[in-house]
Amino acid sequence: MNITVIGGTGNTGAAVVAEAARRGHTVTSASRSGRHAEGAATDVAVEFADTAAVVDLVNAADATIVAVSPDRTGGPVQPTVDAFKALIAARPTGRLVIVGGAGSLLDADGKRLVDSPDFPADSKPEALAFSEVLDAFRAAGDDLAWTLVSPAPAYPSEQSTGAYVVGKDNPVGTNLSPADFAIALVDEAERDAHRGERFAVAGA
Repeated sequence: MNITVIGGTGNTGAAVVAEAARRGHTVTSASRSGRHAEGAATDVAVEFADTAAVVDLVNAADATIVAVSPDRTGGPVQPTVDAFKALIAARPTGRLVIVGGAGSLLDADGKRLVDSPDFPADSKPEALAFSEVLDAFRAAGDDLAWTLVSPAPAYPSEQSTGAYVVGKDNPVGTNLSPADFAIALVDEAERDAHRGERFAVAGA
């Protein structure tokens, strides 16, 4: 397959590029810097907010994995949410696998983890941003091929098992390493399926 990874030089994205290349896929890594990601056949510089350029990348690939996070230095998170909404509005024809957040997962009472009083305050802006992104994808309708994958709450963890377990809207485990998350994301990219849903992943 031709797989594009947007955010291919980040922690998750780099693991995805390496895993996809290991399986023999032709990988394009797209990032703000355009620097090389190990395993990528092509590296391109792109701003996620450049919707037209992102749509071109998505439509040229068999599947695109989007591993883009909001600002984690205390800056505004809304620009990333707006970029996702613009991408949705542009209705790309390619298949999207979105790296989401754990905060939108539901606890045993059906409440979002991000709404718990124990949720880490410094992680809350990003969690709320990805919750809004999930809602936007769910509202997109059936003419957009997307899957959003939420990692376990303790992500990233260092220990890799080489396997993972899958759930729906509730956490299915506590820990997940980037390497194991990458396995799950590339597995999803390889599926010839129009899911239009979110699922949760944890290390096995």
